[in-house]
Amino acid sequence: MSDFTPTIPISLQIRKIIFEKYNDPDGKFTNDEIFEIIKKNGDLDPSWIIDDTESFFNEICDSGLVRNIAQNFTTIWMKLFDPIEKLHCNSCNHDIYLGPSEERICPNTSCKSSI
Repeated sequence: MSDFTPTIPISLQIRKIIFEKYNDPDGKFTNDEIFEIIKKNGDLDPSWIIDDTESFFNEICDSGLVRNIAQNFTTIWMKLFDPIEKLHCNSCNHDIYLGPSEERICPNTSCKSSI
């Protein structure tokens, strides 16, 4: 087990990538595309594979940010319900990205403060 800790929590990295590259409810994207961007940015445990991020993608589906429109083995195709908004959490001092129908709680798993 690695002791790597990302500078920005993985859940926030995923939301930021969706905001910056896929913030269109008419578009679609996959967990593989997002995972490759996170790997390229380098703020991820280098030993991780796509399966290690499954819980983070399930979390954004459960939160109401995105919907799973198809799945093939480890690849999940997703679509946004609505465009994402960029906000700032004063408690953990991270920029956060929420859909308009999501609860106004920081998605940083170590924070969870009200926004």
